[in-house]
Amino acid sequence: MANLDVLEKSLPVAPIKIAALEGSGDIASALNNYIVKFRKELGTHQPTGKSFSGYIEPSYLIKTECPRFGTGEGKAKFYESVRGADLFIIADVMNYNVTYKVCGHINHMSPDNHFQDLKRIISAATGKAHRINVVMPFLYESRQHKRSSRESLDCALGLRELVDMGVANIITFDAHDPRVQNAIPLRGFDNYMPTYQFLKAMIKSVPDLKLDNEHLMIISPDEGAMARAVYFSNILGVDMGMFYKRRDYSTIVNGKNPIVAHEFLGDSVDGKDVIIIDDMISSGESMLDVAKQVKEKGANRVFVCCTFGLFTDGLQKFDEYYEKGYLTKLITTNLTYQPQGLLDRPYYETANMYKYLASIMDILNHDVSVERVRSTTNKLTKLLEKNLAK
Repeated sequence: MANLDVLEKSLPVAPIKIAALEGSGDIASALNNYIVKFRKELGTHQPTGKSFSGYIEPSYLIKTECPRFGTGEGKAKFYESVRGADLFIIADVMNYNVTYKVCGHINHMSPDNHFQDLKRIISAATGKAHRINVVMPFLYESRQHKRSSRESLDCALGLRELVDMGVANIITFDAHDPRVQNAIPLRGFDNYMPTYQFLKAMIKSVPDLKLDNEHLMIISPDEGAMARAVYFSNILGVDMGMFYKRRDYSTIVNGKNPIVAHEFLGDSVDGKDVIIIDDMISSGESMLDVAKQVKEKGANRVFVCCTFGLFTDGLQKFDEYYEKGYLTKLITTNLTYQPQGLLDRPYYETANMYKYLASIMDILNHDVSVERVRSTTNKLTKLLEKNLAK
């Protein structure tokens, strides 16, 4: 594991324990396996003496449950003590595959249901944990981060609820607008980016990809993704372009103003491979329209990198665009639920985030600076140098 020198000189805040909400078990299990491996590699911290109690264990997972009554009401329960622990709660609020019964009817868990269970788990800890950290890769209600008219501020309200319940740190990825952390200025809020993992997955899955200005261009699908695209293009030393969305502000469809057209700003994409980068794919219509447009402008291959693949309208449209040649490769992380059949798609590749997230948790448990894992510029540079040396 990287950062061994930092961890060897520090002690953990408290024994680490990992609790998973229902639907987050696979993520939690993978993180646990990495942390077990990391601590076996760390030779200086042996399980002797009071200070090291619970440091090296065969597992850090603890059993929890959020059972439901017949009415759909719920509760949370721990099956072992969390007293004095540095508790990490893993919450994938986008896992709609989890179901529960309400008066005999089957309901799928919504983000609201998952968030309520998260609060139940925190409540069940009854203040006995030394510290509570919430790992929420997709930040709950992050798209409702600002008020445009008479609207609720759901993301800010959710963050306030968590810190009022005693949560010390919130760990998330590629927040839709990280400025929402202004709602909790005195508590820890760490937002990480998957740029390195995207590039690693790209190089692995597309061996003939040429990472130079003559053959590659980065595209931002809208104004909100500009910062991601600018950073990526600067690291790679290639040009970038962007689309902006013309919307019909006179109507509202599914809670938002519909997009009339995507307008492109930037140099020619003719003959170049194009990487479109954004934080999430919801239905995918906007992203696929951008992919189609750049292909029609003469782009060679179109690669899409998104942190969260939600696929709210299914995968059929992606299959269609792949068959038509508008889409060459789609890369998303495994930080949220991946729908059935996604991994079998010939155009799909996963950017594996588990080792990265496990290292973040391990470093936080030692209460040392996270800047080494937050800043991935050096790792990206070394990856590019290694790729050029082939």
